[in-house]
Amino acid sequence: MPPQAEFAESGFSVDLPVPNSALVIAAHPDDAEFDCGATLAKWAAAGTIVHHFICTDGSKGTWDTDCDQAELVQTRQGEQRAAAAALGARGEVRFGGHIDGELDSGLSSRAQVAQVIRELRPAVVLGHDPWKRYRLHPDHRHAGLLAVEGVVAARDPFFFPEQGLPPHRPDELLLFEADASDHAENAEGWTAAKTAALLCHRSQFVTTHDITDPDDAAQVQRFADWVDAVAVASGQPAGLAYAELFKRIKDL
Repeated sequence: MPPQAEFAESGFSVDLPVPNSALVIAAHPDDAEFDCGATLAKWAAAGTIVHHFICTDGSKGTWDTDCDQAELVQTRQGEQRAAAAALGARGEVRFGGHIDGELDSGLSSRAQVAQVIRELRPAVVLGHDPWKRYRLHPDHRHAGLLAVEGVVAARDPFFFPEQGLPPHRPDELLLFEADASDHAENAEGWTAAKTAALLCHRSQFVTTHDITDPDDAAQVQRFADWVDAVAVASGQPAGLAYAELFKRIKDL
């Protein structure tokens, strides 16, 4: 059994032992950086092999109706690889290729995620909480279900035996965007790396970063300040100066 995270007086567990490897399963390019970028940067610096699996192609991630969507897909893949590098991640960056907005959590998609988990064999899996209330975007919900159900499938030998891969059971599952967070990763000192990774997603400046002019230093600084403010607010319930919050599931 891995050592247990320390529990804060708030009731939150704080800081998992640094895993040897981690896999974040995200709906779109940039979701991982928004939701757990500081944690991934912190772990990568401590020696964790950090992998990304991005479920969709990100082809609807623009408000420009004249956009070449095929070109956008390639752009966003490049941005995701650059963002992973900015976090210090040394693992693989894989893409599921599902059409943005059309992700499902059926058996074929679950098999795809289970295969990734079996091949990469992460100690910790991170993903969207599929049970978040009033969630609007279906991709986030389905990506969360795929993370949870993919872990179950990857661990049990009679799921998808045609893959010819040995089962793998991660030690921990951390769900971000959770309504009922109970675990905090201390993000103090890591928001700059998170911001740097997010700024690699230049195609998303207008839609998600509220940056209309990438050469406007004031707008970029406003975004960096927002990243810091979110980390500060997230730290408060756990008694930390800066944090990223998760629902922790350890009985896998």
